[in-house]
Amino acid sequence: MRAILVDDEQLSRSYLRELLSAHPEVEIVGECSNGFEAVKAVRDLRPDLMLLDIQMPKLNGFEVLELLDERPAVIFVTAYDQYALKAFEVHALDYLLKPFAAERLAECLARVSELIGRPTAEREQPPAHELSAAARSPASLADRIVVKDGAQVTVLPVDQLDYAEAEGDYVCLHSKNRSWLKHQTLSSLADYLARGQAGARFVRIHRSTLINLDRMERIEPYSKDNRLAVLTDGTELPISKSGYKRLKALLDEPT
Repeated sequence: MRAILVDDEQLSRSYLRELLSAHPEVEIVGECSNGFEAVKAVRDLRPDLMLLDIQMPKLNGFEVLELLDERPAVIFVTAYDQYALKAFEVHALDYLLKPFAAERLAECLARVSELIGRPTAEREQPPAHELSAAARSPASLADRIVVKDGAQVTVLPVDQLDYAEAEGDYVCLHSKNRSWLKHQTLSSLADYLARGQAGARFVRIHRSTLINLDRMERIEPYSKDNRLAVLTDGTELPISKSGYKRLKALLDEPT
């Protein structure tokens, strides 16, 4: 098994490398200290297995998986037990809780050796939008959105998002006259944003549109029963009847 180690702590990687030296069936082909390095290493090295930390600067472990077009088998290695359910929801093969003993790692590798030989399809790799939903635990703040465009990765702070529009299985994210397509449903994005501190500032004004209230300048009549939200940059977005009710509840607007 060709493996890479991904952990922002050098001591953790050293400890894992020492334990893995007792397993000649595992060849360590790379080490990464952050999520961006991990995404590049998987693309360049094509490992069979990734031993992946969850809480890291820049990108967390779930965000790393979200950005990979082809994902190796994954063992999460972390000091935090609250992510275990999410880890198995994204079909990690195992979850090592730091500190762990050599015997626990051996048990894990024996199981992985059996599973890793199966076709990728049999390991039920989840689509990217499901990984995106798992990228924060319920107790965490949804403070950023990660978008991949070819080899380029953009980390968009949530408070910089102006609005989002549904485009089939994608959302188009708009911020400061720029836009990105992300493989995620608008409902999934809305649920994700609702977990964070800024969640109350986002409202779905139409079945296909979600806006940041901090970017809304005014509401204008459009026709007898319809209205438009006008953003600070002049963008005009239609408001549905149900969307206006949600807006009215948040803004205490008179009818």
